[in-house]
Amino acid sequence: MDLEKHSAAPAPAPAPEAAGLRASDADRDRIAQILSDALAEGRLTSEEHSERLDSLYAVKTVGELEALVRDLPAPDPGPAPAAYAQHGAASGYPETVVAVCSSSARKGRWRPGALTRAVSVMGDVSLDLTEAVFAQQVTEINVTCVLGNVEVLVPENVTLRGYGSGVLGNFEVRGEGRGAVDPQAPVVIVRGFALLGNIEARPRPGARLVDLADRMRKRTDG
Repeated sequence: MDLEKHSAAPAPAPAPEAAGLRASDADRDRIAQILSDALAEGRLTSEEHSERLDSLYAVKTVGELEALVRDLPAPDPGPAPAAYAQHGAASGYPETVVAVCSSSARKGRWRPGALTRAVSVMGDVSLDLTEAVFAQQVTEINVTCVLGNVEVLVPENVTLRGYGSGVLGNFEVRGEGRGAVDPQAPVVIVRGFALLGNIEARPRPGARLVDLADRMRKRTDG
């Protein structure tokens, strides 16, 4: 794809009355997609993408969100650009993994969507992404844990980010900010809340995605 021919019109600024509104999850998802497009197209470096992604979940208003993409093109209303289509935002509804007084797991060569929800109520949930097939640049996992345990494992060469808290519980993301070995490797975001429970996300030593970058480049060149 010739990126120079791709529309580079900047994202429109929000109306003054909307700029001060509190940002919703949908607002953050929209900005996250623009940032993902920019990373895939080479408009942002992996470091710039990480910095803006950190700010994405720290700011409070729509106006602050829009400031993160003011120098980036607006989303293309037509077919997704090839550089992003290779990751392809997962279609359909988010997958939900639930464990109520039981256990539930996803592991092996499974394909996580752009958004996965995990709910544990007095149960155990294990999401093992070390052999997963990533179909998009950014994968987000939203976790709710009450009197339970949720573990998320990722390959050691992805970028892992965490945004969450616990009340008489634990929310812990290890290896956060270490950065991906390859700037085109996936970004996994874990957001969660633990009440009398435990949420833990960490890289598994020795587990690496070794073919992802080459596979994505081949799809782009083809």
